[in-house]
Amino acid sequence: MLFSTLPLSQKLVTALPASFSNPTEIQTLSIPTILHQQDVLAIAQTGSGKTLAYGLPLLEQAMKTPSPFQALVLVPTRELATQVNEALGFIAQHLNVQSLCLCGGIDKELQKADLAKGPQIVVATPGRLLELLTENAFDASHISTLVLDEADRMLDMGFWNDVQRIIEMLPTQRQTVMFSATFPEPLENKAKALLNKPKFIQVAQTEIKANAIQETLYLVNKGSKTNVLIDQIKQHHWQQVLVFIGSKDNADALCKKLNKAGLSTAALHGNKDQADREATLNLFKEHKVDVLIATDLLARGIHVEDLPVVINFELPSNPEVYVHRIGRTARAGKTGIAISLVCHGETDYLAAIRQTTQRALPLKELEGYPVTDKPSTGESKRAPRDKQANRRTNQKKSIKQFQSKKKQ
Repeated sequence: MLFSTLPLSQKLVTALPASFSNPTEIQTLSIPTILHQQDVLAIAQTGSGKTLAYGLPLLEQAMKTPSPFQALVLVPTRELATQVNEALGFIAQHLNVQSLCLCGGIDKELQKADLAKGPQIVVATPGRLLELLTENAFDASHISTLVLDEADRMLDMGFWNDVQRIIEMLPTQRQTVMFSATFPEPLENKAKALLNKPKFIQVAQTEIKANAIQETLYLVNKGSKTNVLIDQIKQHHWQQVLVFIGSKDNADALCKKLNKAGLSTAALHGNKDQADREATLNLFKEHKVDVLIATDLLARGIHVEDLPVVINFELPSNPEVYVHRIGRTARAGKTGIAISLVCHGETDYLAAIRQTTQRALPLKELEGYPVTDKPSTGESKRAPRDKQANRRTNQKKSIKQFQSKKKQ
């Protein structure tokens, strides 16, 4: 199927990048329904093309009816807001349509000035948008379409109260479109209250990424992970590698070790301000930095064209996060490599990932890195009598009780 077979104007189809010749499944199913002004609940994994699935109908409507503040797109993170706005703006510039990104880290007065120009599409994070709405920076009473992108993530990150307050400021008669990678019960309850007879669209992950990602998992000692990571990057001569790690402090520490080993590396996490984050990501995209170490805050917000390799330095405790991490590669029909460095302490996480993905994900050992760590038996290393002694110690109330009794 071609984009020209969808109910989109020729002007919009012509404005699409040359690489966008065939719509993805989520785009094929969503675009006609959204253009028909029906509410939509769409479940689709990252990399499925969901941004254009809702973005193209918004652009089509804005082009035909060029009035300000027609559509509002809410997303959970600054990075995703920037990514969505860039994707829409690239096409909008050929259609005389304006889109605006509103997120933290940017001067609020500048954003107010941009709002005064009356863009047709606003892409925003909940916190910054709520600030601007409460300050009467713009009139949201004309919003005809609300899009909640990565709704599950907004719920997980605790943004739903802000989302609800924003919705209360919007017209009750509007179209609402919800996109989510997962559909847990709490979100299902929110959707029922928010959507009006929505069309339910679901694209299975296996259909999106079938054989597109080569997943390899290595069992290694916890203390060997840094050396394994350095050796893998140097051995394969990878020029662009995205490494995921759990915490900000660990990201900075690992970044220093890789730079010391001669690898051009930068870290990206929530402690950096928006300008630094954007500058760092651009250096990575422009191949001025070879290795980017990121925390899970950015797992869904990073989009790099033709990213070849993703490495999990640590497995995430949430199996859905694993899916989103490796989904940074093999996007838009491309192929990619995902490597995970697993130690014995992460086997429970791996079991959950296998259960969620329904894939075997066998563990391999690396030559030169014998596994000497022992799996936990679940038993305490302390002898039972030591535990009893510790309890007796905790029960003593005064220093006299700790002094040995004199022999009679």
